[in-house]
Amino acid sequence: MTALTYSSPFPADFVFGVAAAAPQIEGAAFADGKGESIWDRFCRQPGKVHDGDTLDIACDHYHRFDEDFALMASLGVKNYRLSLAWPRIYPSGNGELNQAGLDFYRRLFASMKKHGITPWVTLFHWDLPQALEDRGGWTSRVTVDAFARYADTVVKAFAGDVKHWITMNEIRCFTQLAYGYGTKAPGRKESPAIVNQTFHHALLCHGHGVRAVREFGGAGAVVGLTDNCDVCIPVTETPADIAAAQAWFLEKNAHVLGAMHAGRYPESYLARVGADAPEVLPGDFDLISLPTDHLGLNIYTGTYVRAGGNGAAWEALPLPAHYPKADSPWLHIAPQSIYWATRFCAELYGHQSLYITENGCGYNDEPVVNGEVLDLHRRDFLRNHLREAHRAIADGVPLHGYFLWSFIDNYEWEDGYQRRFGIVHCDYDTLVRTPKLSARYYAEVICEHRIV
Repeated sequence: MTALTYSSPFPADFVFGVAAAAPQIEGAAFADGKGESIWDRFCRQPGKVHDGDTLDIACDHYHRFDEDFALMASLGVKNYRLSLAWPRIYPSGNGELNQAGLDFYRRLFASMKKHGITPWVTLFHWDLPQALEDRGGWTSRVTVDAFARYADTVVKAFAGDVKHWITMNEIRCFTQLAYGYGTKAPGRKESPAIVNQTFHHALLCHGHGVRAVREFGGAGAVVGLTDNCDVCIPVTETPADIAAAQAWFLEKNAHVLGAMHAGRYPESYLARVGADAPEVLPGDFDLISLPTDHLGLNIYTGTYVRAGGNGAAWEALPLPAHYPKADSPWLHIAPQSIYWATRFCAELYGHQSLYITENGCGYNDEPVVNGEVLDLHRRDFLRNHLREAHRAIADGVPLHGYFLWSFIDNYEWEDGYQRRFGIVHCDYDTLVRTPKLSARYYAEVICEHRIV
């Protein structure tokens, strides 16, 4: 009998990559003039981060980036989504420029070029300079003005090295979770009105990032936002449940994606928040709604939605107690989330170019045994999500790339070093890197350019 091959090729120009973020892997938290970030401060507050873990060393990527890029290249990775550390460039947020910070990233980009890896650079991935937080942080327009200067500086500096730019990473996390729930740095619990204002200031910074790339990025530069939009999955793929899911999606994402695309806050959102609506100054939405080249989506899980009863537009269903999840308590495994998130962004907002800029799973115990980490659960997670990405493309969704989170185990915010998302194992005592089974699997996917 002839062996059968599961034929699932991706388009020839589809981008496969890996992702990580500066504060989570670099370490060198106070080296070479870098300023304190809100996470450097937050992690030293009792009870905020698992085991009091700090970002001081992390994976020591600051000193080992060439080794890490050589490992990426050995796995066939040619695209890497990274972030720049704002406090490494402007230690006090908007004061004196730290030339050593720019020089570090010049060395890093040179190493990437040597190893044949294309940078996809995120301007802000949560590490706000503490000096700006001391002046109000995301509640203040001081941060907006400081970000504009920072964005101008780095885009000018690296226009020759970087053509793929991302403005902000996951606005909800560094606004609502950080200033509303208090679970992420700086750990504040403010009123709904103040939290809504932090969203608005973040959107303004996104606009400044787009403006900076348009003004200083040079020929061929492209830019977009990475959003962790709220995602839903219709319980059945019937017109009634799909319509309910669309209504849910529009409501839950009105204040970020809806605002960007409407050029204003949607009336439904303003009616919902009432007196807690953010203050909007003349010209704000001219900036916020600047056209982008692509939208990045960080997709991890989703909510099941069906048609509502008694006149309700939709009904969101609770998950049963034993629904499968990763060790991250919020990460319930729902591969269809990739299909529906990308489809809805294309259909409802008209996006012509979408990227999955993060997708992955976090588990606690993944030991190296006889030189291997047999993370078959991550291999299964990856394969099932790639199948949904493949389905989306087949159905006409303009999905142009996938970046796996994460290249290497790293500092997982309030979970510290307990939770591992990497396809490369990092021994935090020795800093030895060991590619996991999932890394070998993903390398084969990249090489074959199909699901294997």
